[in-house]
Amino acid sequence: MSDKIGRIIAKMDECGVKFVRLQFVDIHGKPKNMAIPLVRPDQIEDIIKDGLLFDGSSIEGFIDINESDLVLKPDPDTFSTLPWRPEEKGVCRFICDVYWPEGKPFEGDPRYVLKRALEKYEHLGYEYNVGPEPEFFILDQDEEGNIIPHDCGAYFDVEPVDQGTDFRRKLVMDLEALKFDVEVSHHEVAPGQHEIDFKFDKALKTADAVITFKQAIKAIVDKMGYMVTFMPKPFFGENGSGMHCHQSLFKDGENVFYDPDTETQLSDEAMYFIGGLLKHSPALSAVCAPTVNSYKRLVPGYEAPVYIAYGLQNRSTLIRIPASRGKGTRVELRMPDPSCNPYLAFAAMLEAGMNGIQNKIDPGEPTEIDVFDKSMKELQEMGIKTLPSSLWEAYHALEEDEVVKGALGDHVYENFMEIKHKEWDDYRVRVFKYELERYLDI
Repeated sequence: MSDKIGRIIAKMDECGVKFVRLQFVDIHGKPKNMAIPLVRPDQIEDIIKDGLLFDGSSIEGFIDINESDLVLKPDPDTFSTLPWRPEEKGVCRFICDVYWPEGKPFEGDPRYVLKRALEKYEHLGYEYNVGPEPEFFILDQDEEGNIIPHDCGAYFDVEPVDQGTDFRRKLVMDLEALKFDVEVSHHEVAPGQHEIDFKFDKALKTADAVITFKQAIKAIVDKMGYMVTFMPKPFFGENGSGMHCHQSLFKDGENVFYDPDTETQLSDEAMYFIGGLLKHSPALSAVCAPTVNSYKRLVPGYEAPVYIAYGLQNRSTLIRIPASRGKGTRVELRMPDPSCNPYLAFAAMLEAGMNGIQNKIDPGEPTEIDVFDKSMKELQEMGIKTLPSSLWEAYHALEEDEVVKGALGDHVYENFMEIKHKEWDDYRVRVFKYELERYLDI
């Protein structure tokens, strides 16, 4: 028995753990799990070693019924107790990797997609770090059963307008119990909208953390009698929820993006990485903003990124460079939203940025004006293009981008595209209240 497994067993015994959840995600990033009743703590050693068979054909985007068996193998580094579950007969959780029964990694496992991309560049000495900022809404119901924001607060508001103080306090404490290093929490721009930021880390650990973060917040707020949504645009006329992703590359312990000898203190690698993100941003949209509803957030007028440009500290562009330099030098991509699968999104962003470095893609000069104030004609004259305006445009951009397709791999790409085609077709044939109000008297 390894020391790590021994420490896990000791912790499970100390916490009186009686159930073990083996967790993974489907192609959408939605958590799935199996719960195993624990007879004795050392039972977990066999589970970690041998894994557990499950029916992969029942998971969207995985495999067909004629080849249904897959194996879940817990990653010991992801062990955690769940603070929102009962203290007596407690519950612990492992995030798992998915394998074929013969022992090969399953290429349709989103976590494997990210691990494959990271290993590709780790061989070159690179460490890829991500710091996401997932926004969310806390929701209530009115007397008629309509879903409404739980308060009327706005950006950085305080009590009594901000009714989320107690929510965020409880959320932060429970997230810290899950070993999150929370940096800041605050009310966001829209009524009922909030943000809790946690410290950047290696991409795989961060992707695991995003899944845990979303699951924890939903569970904790549900116990308080309210609902949480990570839907990008739940309310017409209000700001939507994004998940801005801060990215950096390290090599030999040093931030590759930092160069103190340039005017901007950005290295050539940083500029080329930006160039890659910009070039591949239409296809990235399909992965990082993957729902019909995502494109109701990505519209002018609500602080959402629409224009394919970068700026230094400029929040009106798709990419901005925050002010901190040195080890804190990073590139912030502002198009992702919290409906995305973080494993797939981070893999796609890494491949797009590294393609920029490998091919020395020049991003051009930074855009330091407020592009939201410019007309489409002015932007065209400046050479600034726009992101896809719908899921239909985004998945067609993905079809034409070999780099982002390659990041997903054939299995995930083919299943992802099949699902997105169906999602768009299902949306476009429906008749909505807006259409009845506008066109019924024709």
